[in-house]
Amino acid sequence: MYSGSSDGEGHEAAQRKIPPASSMPWARNLRRFIGTGVGLGSEALMELETKRILLDIFKEKQQKSAEACTIPSFYKKACIISLLKPEEGSISNRVQRLAKYRFLKKQSDLLLNADDLDAMWTCLRENCVVDDATGAEKMNYEDFCHIASVCTEQIGPKCRRFFSPSNFMKFEKDEQGRIAILPFYLYVMRTVSLTQARIDMSELDGDSDGFLQQHEMESYIQGLIPNLAQLRDMPTGFIQMYCRIAAHKFFFFCDPHRRGKACIKKVLLSNCLQELMELHQESEEEVTDTEQAENWFSLTSAQRICDMFIALDKDSNQTLSKQELREYADGTLTDIFIERVFDEHVRRGKGGAGNSREMDFESFLDFVLALENKDTPEGLTYLFRCLDLQGRGYLTTADIHSLFRDVHQKWIEGGNYELCIEDVRDEIWDMVKPADPLRITLADLLSCKQGGTVASMLIDVRGFWAHDNRENLLQEEEEPEEE
Repeated sequence: MYSGSSDGEGHEAAQRKIPPASSMPWARNLRRFIGTGVGLGSEALMELETKRILLDIFKEKQQKSAEACTIPSFYKKACIISLLKPEEGSISNRVQRLAKYRFLKKQSDLLLNADDLDAMWTCLRENCVVDDATGAEKMNYEDFCHIASVCTEQIGPKCRRFFSPSNFMKFEKDEQGRIAILPFYLYVMRTVSLTQARIDMSELDGDSDGFLQQHEMESYIQGLIPNLAQLRDMPTGFIQMYCRIAAHKFFFFCDPHRRGKACIKKVLLSNCLQELMELHQESEEEVTDTEQAENWFSLTSAQRICDMFIALDKDSNQTLSKQELREYADGTLTDIFIERVFDEHVRRGKGGAGNSREMDFESFLDFVLALENKDTPEGLTYLFRCLDLQGRGYLTTADIHSLFRDVHQKWIEGGNYELCIEDVRDEIWDMVKPADPLRITLADLLSCKQGGTVASMLIDVRGFWAHDNRENLLQEEEEPEEE
């Protein structure tokens, strides 16, 4: 009935007949059931979900690393910042604008107005002491505190911050510990003026980043025109051009990296704003055209620049070629300097060819500002890039020789005496006294305080003539004063 096989052989045969677990339908269904998470407890489901999330994050990170492996890390921060900015017209954008408006309105309400300043000046004069020796109106610290109380009663608490002990200590005191009231009053006026200017500029700062773009600065200047006595009679058709010219000086000095935006704090501390505010008060004395032209923001100066550009633009295409720019300043600038200006500061035209490169009005304003402000770091930086023929960041004796060769040629053509280029080169080296005796850097020109004179000698025959005749010119300036 039974076969003759032993028990061990029967057990092995039974094991061979059992199919693997992977081929069993119930095992497959069990794995599928567990994979879906159905029927698992809350802890098991949480662990399974955590693994899935971590795996997705890991895969996403790997994908981003593969796509952005060549992008520097600092780009990530810029992306984050741009994402944080609210969209135009969104609720967060409106709330941000409203908060900014209320903050600036509050700061404006804390400022002293014209009537408050007049009342403060009256209080200062009524409670000061006249110095017998000089006739100056002065006050000691006790008078200072008393005037603070009187002004607070008449004007309000908003003037109290000007009468702090630290402010009193800022001013020069005489032997009796008194300060003059006029410098203190001018300090109050300047503080109020700068604060009001900052509020006005912040209102025009569309993205609230503390910087003004070109059109925002032009809007600020246009808003000032009705309050500037010397600009009230400006023709309506010239206002836009004037604002363009005036704003460009702010960007020339306050935007050295040419990013297209100027820092508001830097604008407030610059001499440009002070020069613009000089047009605020009417001068009782007659002002000559020459004196008006010295102020870049005067109407005379703006019209002079426009007339100059129109006169140079022979073909009336609103740009200047090299040949047209050579007529600037009666043709006293050297050809090599004009070539270097176009190489360093004039962008190529759309065609990309060398002949298509011409100077537009914005570049012309930079050019004029640099030549009229050669002694400033910004003007000298502009010119040094033109003088640096090889783009190495320094000038050698060979560069000086090449630059002055054109000046020497124009000098001889003008009927002047013969020059030795080597003597002029040695004189420039003595004037600059560079740290490295073999090369002159921009830092050397700035530190020697004669960088503007050196630049004029190398680019303009008229500038070299002024240096060569400096003693005679100095005597001519002193003679009218003696008379």
